[in-house]
Amino acid sequence: MIYRFTATVASLKGFMRRYELRGADTLYDFHEHIVNDLNFAPDQMVLFRVESAKGKPLKEYGLFDLGDGSMDEISIEKLVKQQETTLLYVFDMRDNRVLRLSFVGTDEELPRKSYPRTSDEKGDAPSQFLDRQGPEAYEDDEEV
Repeated sequence: MIYRFTATVASLKGFMRRYELRGADTLYDFHEHIVNDLNFAPDQMVLFRVESAKGKPLKEYGLFDLGDGSMDEISIEKLVKQQETTLLYVFDMRDNRVLRLSFVGTDEELPRKSYPRTSDEKGDAPSQFLDRQGPEAYEDDEEV
């Protein structure tokens, strides 16, 4: 069984990705695919946050166990069975920038396709970090 998620960024109109994963794939597999697809640096702290229908954070899954489990322990199938179908992938911890991942359905696995995969894309990917080259970037520098 294949699970489909749509990814959007609120501040980036026109950006959309559709991701397909096997049920046995973990959040860590999903994380690695997102990093590769969006050309993010692989050495950054990230996490998946589960949201309620009202936007309230319910659980957090990190690279390390933050109390709810780690990314490599949680399968996509388990998330969907637990009705954890709206995820925020926090890719910039400093500025709390997120990729909203919404579960949109299941389908049969296609032969000769590898998963996880990006099945549809629109728009340019977000930059992983905000540009910090303005004057505020130098506030802590000592004068010479």
